Amino acid sequence: MITTRFCQLSWSVMLCFSLVQGASAAPSPVSYGVETDTFHPVKEQHGMVASVDALATQVGVDILKQGGNAVDAAVAVGFALAVTHPQAGNLGGGGFMMLRTASGRTTAIDFREMAPARASRDMFLDANGNADSKRSLTSHLATGTPGSVAGFALAAQKYGTLPLSRLLAPAIKLARDGFVVNEALADDLNTYGKEVLLAHPNSKAIFFKADGAPYQKGEKLVQKNLAHSLSLIAKQGPDAFYKGAIADQIASEMAANGGLIGKADLAAYRAVERKPVSGSYRGYEVFSMPPPSSGGIHIVQILNILENFDLAKMGFGSADAIQVVAEAEKYAYADRSEYLGDPDFVKVPVQALTSKAYAKSLAQQIDLAKVRPSSEIKPGKLAPYESNQTTHFSVVDSKGNAVAVTYTLNTNFGSGIVAGNSGILMNNEMDDFSAKPGTPNVYGLVGGEANAVQPAKRPLSSMSPTIVAKDGKTWLVTGSPGGSRIITTVLQMVVNSIDFGMNVAEATAAPRFHHQWLPDQLRVEKGFSPDTLRLLETKGQHVKVQPAMGSTQSIMIGPDGMLYGASDPRTVDDLTAGY
Repeated sequence: MITTRFCQLSWSVMLCFSLVQGASAAPSPVSYGVETDTFHPVKEQHGMVASVDALATQVGVDILKQGGNAVDAAVAVGFALAVTHPQAGNLGGGGFMMLRTASGRTTAIDFREMAPARASRDMFLDANGNADSKRSLTSHLATGTPGSVAGFALAAQKYGTLPLSRLLAPAIKLARDGFVVNEALADDLNTYGKEVLLAHPNSKAIFFKADGAPYQKGEKLVQKNLAHSLSLIAKQGPDAFYKGAIADQIASEMAANGGLIGKADLAAYRAVERKPVSGSYRGYEVFSMPPPSSGGIHIVQILNILENFDLAKMGFGSADAIQVVAEAEKYAYADRSEYLGDPDFVKVPVQALTSKAYAKSLAQQIDLAKVRPSSEIKPGKLAPYESNQTTHFSVVDSKGNAVAVTYTLNTNFGSGIVAGNSGILMNNEMDDFSAKPGTPNVYGLVGGEANAVQPAKRPLSSMSPTIVAKDGKTWLVTGSPGGSRIITTVLQMVVNSIDFGMNVAEATAAPRFHHQWLPDQLRVEKGFSPDTLRLLETKGQHVKVQPAMGSTQSIMIGPDGMLYGASDPRTVDDLTAGY
């Protein structure tokens, strides 16, 4: 096995037309790792796993070696991360899975959390009618009915080849026997852990030692209660979580502390299969997560806008290329604030938002020389077109089956609450609802009535597990954590690979930028030329250099069938490996 890490004039109509016409130029040829490349991907032949944690990656590789397919490996990785990466890996949260079979069938599994039956529209407002982030982030009210166990069980039952008990065995062993704390977990326990875990005795007893100090790098963390819960699921299936002893623990924890989740909520939970959002970009097919994720719609929407510009000619990192992408992002995030929500409760205008005609109308409003202030951008009129902490992992097997999973507790360690003696950390995903229309959530995202709190509703998400196909065959499997920045991080993985011809490692390592409409700010990582940033400022961009964005875990399949993978150099202890 080989393993690697990587540490001024407005547009005239004629100019707009010429740029749109020029956009049909072929993108740069994709590199698969040659001597001239700056970063080199992991290269393997039979199967590959990319995740944020080396132990979990190895679990997935072992399942592939034992004859499991990509879904088997993904489910095993998901359960393992609940043990080794408790910041975001979970049983008490939820997420999304994108799956593409070797035969080309693509589907999406939605295991997003749901609001409890007793949830109400104004439950997170204080006496003055203002949104109270403490209620939506750190109280027992913050937790939605978890979906991860149901989602993994559904995937394994319908698309896997190995029994669920076998897929849970590695996670049970890691929890029961313990594992050595890595640098990433030690750092997060010392920062976020102290903020959210110490206030809860059950959580403190697991993640902090007898002297009150958090576990340090190199020390062994044992989670006996979590091992017991995992063992119950292995023996009884998801009913152990939703109807059995684990459900009792969760319901009792909530009842004793003002939470809303009851046994009926847990028993009623269902993971659901949905049709992916799909689009085309310069001859490639793009498949991503549909609502209640906003990711797929807006990745396709932004790519549709960008297809009207010749980014390859502009060049990676140029002021013009960044200007075009940032302005396109602003229009997409403005639409997100108005139109996106749970499709089981609101009509989401998917066709309009992903229409190439609508995208062209937006592209014609983008000025290369000058920004349009966010205050002047409103959600689009769609009638003519209608007919921070999360984790991601990617898996491809020897037959070409591919899985992309993004799942989360929301912020680091979720609400910080462990349900009774279950050893299971609970999410704080209720903050992803719009507590009050127009009021930003913890990631600064503004939402409207479409994403208001309602019983049994799933909150809007930015999680964007994405699969790109070329000539009918899976080509790129990718995704990232990052709250509101997930969409733009995944977008840049696609654009870097297709428009700028980067190999998967280079596309991963390239500096990133982000605009989400509100606040009206272009966030950039360090690594861009100061000259480029000055040019952007002359165009009117409010540029802010801020900390690194995202933690992509990606796999690319070359024309020879070889697998090329990369973990993100922005994070420590992640690993891409295969055989």
